[in-house]
Amino acid sequence: MTALDEQRALVAQGCRVAAARGLVDGMLGHLSLRVGDERLLVRCRSDTDAGVAFTRRDDVRLVGFDGSPAADGELDGYRVPNELPIHVETMLADPRHRAVAHLHPPAVVAADLAGIAIRPIYGAYDIPGARLARGGVPVYERAALIGTSRLGKEMVAAMRGRPVVILRGHGITSAAATVEQAVLQAISLNELARMSLRVRAAGATLRDIDDADWEDLPDLGPSFTAEAAWRHEVARLRIDNA
Repeated sequence: MTALDEQRALVAQGCRVAAARGLVDGMLGHLSLRVGDERLLVRCRSDTDAGVAFTRRDDVRLVGFDGSPAADGELDGYRVPNELPIHVETMLADPRHRAVAHLHPPAVVAADLAGIAIRPIYGAYDIPGARLARGGVPVYERAALIGTSRLGKEMVAAMRGRPVVILRGHGITSAAATVEQAVLQAISLNELARMSLRVRAAGATLRDIDDADWEDLPDLGPSFTAEAAWRHEVARLRIDNA
């Protein structure tokens, strides 16, 4: 495969991982990867689309930031997501964000609607997740479809430079340098929300871990965290499809 084909395959794989983790259902949700100054690969829809869980490499198309095809035939039979501005405005706002995942994790949506802020309520259970929530998880308070640059810019402003933002009554946007990290952040965020809902359902009060605990929650490095976590997610896909 060419380098571009490999990138298409990675975005498609990220879609399947997100679906396998319950972060998207049916046809909704999309991932993207920036591949140039004004181009990105993004999961697109077609008339034969079977859903995000069944995303193929060919479902990932190369388009300009304006949504136009970046090469002849690139969008033949395909439609860019209505919410392409989510991806474009996030990438434009921070060049470190080369990958964007817009997903609909139900636990995150439910926790936010219940008034539960996502906070670092545990530590070594998921160190990257705890670190993700340490500075707080911002919320974009509109439940609208983000289909214009104006709304995309509003969402980015609500993001406040953080890597993830909750879209009230809608889903999340997770941005990172890689597809893997964008999806893994979403997995961690959903687990924090799921655990928060369980604790509250048990009648207990949520509280952040002690400040002193942070010194003993080190960054274990990508080979132990992101790289190993992604190998696990891909292995889960293989087992599920066996």
